[in-house]
Amino acid sequence: MSATVLLVHGAFADGSSWNKVIAHLREAGITARAVPNPLRGLTADGEYVASVVAQTKGDVVLVGHSYGGPVITYAGSKADNVKGLVFVAAFGLDKGQSAQTATEGYPEPELISALRPWSYPGSEVPELTIDVQKYRSVFAADVTDEEAAAGATNQRPASGLALGEPLSVEPAWKRLPSWWLVAGADHAINPDYQRATAKNIGATVTEVEGGSHSIAVSRSGEVAEVIIAAVRSVS
Repeated sequence: MSATVLLVHGAFADGSSWNKVIAHLREAGITARAVPNPLRGLTADGEYVASVVAQTKGDVVLVGHSYGGPVITYAGSKADNVKGLVFVAAFGLDKGQSAQTATEGYPEPELISALRPWSYPGSEVPELTIDVQKYRSVFAADVTDEEAAAGATNQRPASGLALGEPLSVEPAWKRLPSWWLVAGADHAINPDYQRATAKNIGATVTEVEGGSHSIAVSRSGEVAEVIIAAVRSVS
């Protein structure tokens, strides 16, 4: 029996961003589902995903896009049935790092200037979205016009705490095999950071040349191929 794949979206997205990938995985006979990421804070989000994993029967491969990378890094440290991690155009944190601090020393991506803060009840920390007019360039340069428009207007805001909170546990990649898809034309997370971090954590690396941050939408077949290889490796 192959491992179940649980897909974790990042900031400014939702589970529908995995729809094409899930279709490919099902064609390959792999059970997969998207997990809602609350986007409220790294510890809270990681605990939530860990609870979903713990209630999933059998082995699990966790897949995280963007900020979903830190979330699966946390969750994988809490759930014994996680057997592998796949990072898709993601952050790869070590203990004490946050998404905001991990990329220090690299050129600032276009995403930073495109973020817009919003207040929300019960928090002094704002939540963030991407300026709708800049969304396509920052996040989804290689998807269709219709997909970019839908993504821009359906963004799920992320609390600043999600991106600013340091990882408080030993990262799961220290004990689990990992795979990494580098988005070669990513304007949200610097590709050089992705390459260096993937090497640092010992991941098996696939680079999607010309891929934007939204490679799970634009290059779903290539993303699915890496996930399938991960599942087969741990099963």
